[in-house]
Amino acid sequence: MSLGKDLIKSAHEALAIAKGELEPACVYIPEEINVAAIRRKTKLTQLDFAARFGLSVATLREWEQKKRHPDRTAITLLLVIDKEPEAVQRALNKT
Repeated sequence: MSLGKDLIKSAHEALAIAKGELEPACVYIPEEINVAAIRRKTKLTQLDFAARFGLSVATLREWEQKKRHPDRTAITLLLVIDKEPEAVQRALNKT
């Protein structure tokens, strides 16, 4: 099948899924993450945690208060911070 035909087929499938006529092949369900617990584990304030790992203090606060949820990329960063905070600091040259 050509690229154009593949794109048209995909667009038709997306429309059918949006209309509820077709089930998606897979559904992404974001992982639950306890941002406050990760920060507390580092023994840093919100301000220090945000500065050390290149995050917005306001965003961090909203994640901790469950007003907003981190996207998949942020979740990945937070999981690495949870397991290997020094590696993230080295990568960001903030040792």
